[in-house]
Amino acid sequence: MKLSHRISQINGGGSDGWDVFYKARAMVTAGVPVIELTIGEHDIGTDHDILNAMHDAAVGGHTGYAVVPGTDQLRRTVAARITARTGVPTRPENILITPGGQSALYAAHYGVCDPGDTALYIDPYYATYPGTIRGAGAEPKAIVTAPDTAFQPTKAALEKAAPGARSLLVNSPNNPTGVVYSQETLQGIADVCCDHNLWLISDEVYDTQVWDGTHISPRSLPNMAERTLVVGSMSKSHAMTGSRVGWICGPEDAIAQLIDLATNTTYGVAGFVQDAAHFALNQGVQAEEAVAAPFRRRRALTMQVLEGQDVIRAVPAQGAMYVMLDIRATGMDGESFANALLDAEHIAVMPGESFGIAAAGHIRVAMTVADEKYRDALKRLVAFASKHAAQ
Repeated sequence: MKLSHRISQINGGGSDGWDVFYKARAMVTAGVPVIELTIGEHDIGTDHDILNAMHDAAVGGHTGYAVVPGTDQLRRTVAARITARTGVPTRPENILITPGGQSALYAAHYGVCDPGDTALYIDPYYATYPGTIRGAGAEPKAIVTAPDTAFQPTKAALEKAAPGARSLLVNSPNNPTGVVYSQETLQGIADVCCDHNLWLISDEVYDTQVWDGTHISPRSLPNMAERTLVVGSMSKSHAMTGSRVGWICGPEDAIAQLIDLATNTTYGVAGFVQDAAHFALNQGVQAEEAVAAPFRRRRALTMQVLEGQDVIRAVPAQGAMYVMLDIRATGMDGESFANALLDAEHIAVMPGESFGIAAAGHIRVAMTVADEKYRDALKRLVAFASKHAAQ
């Protein structure tokens, strides 16, 4: 029997971008030791106090159906957090709790795009973005950025792509590049959205991981609150990746409609998980800084290791848990380099091509192993690149 076009074309008829990751995992399964610098998985795990709160909530009986929009206390806590961080008054009615940020991205696109609508996104992009848009029935259209503008979209490029589109997806701090969008970039995004009547979907799951610059939520810019859906998550800020709890923040009428979607798809998030998220958020900024600290430290380690050589250049790593490295001096593309590095050194990184055409000739390194192990892997990566550049 034939499946739907929507499901069979989620990846656009090509790879899902995770080939090197799958290859590395197969090697690990076969008993080959591999240093995995591929996915954004914290090496510290979820804090035991959060897990204890989750356990207590489950044992205490919060294991039945939870209210679909999210528990009142978690929606209030998320709304208060957003108000405090952005200055935009936010009420629980502006919040829908979702099973992670990925679910929120899908729901946001499903909510604002009709079948066949054009949904814009920025290249380089997180690997699931085009598939998420296709899965929601829309047509993905990339706005390609360039290394010489630090992969930030220009207003001219946005203006060129906007006519006829329905939505624009942005991500700052950015995965995969580690770039934090500037005030100028965000104002250009806001201007184009207002001028062309676009919905803006703003993926802000890395908002607690900023090393240089300032995170600005575009929802806080003039005339943007009524046309912006913000995606947030506990995964990166509190190392709760497997707990699957995130949110959408948006206009009350849009959230009311998205609640109807959640009722007919996910039917909410486990109550004991929501209670743990509520507990985690109430531990304050210091808890988020503790989760972010290893990546701030390893970003500095990266700069130290790269100093004094000219084969590998780093894209300015201003935020998130990754660094994007330009390896074009080796004469290899990102996919060839990543596969060769895995074969020769048993170090797994993501090819830039997994994140679009703009990142060709680059690799993304996740700073997700212990400091000394990370330093050693990066030194070996540089030596490997230098050897190939000299050939």
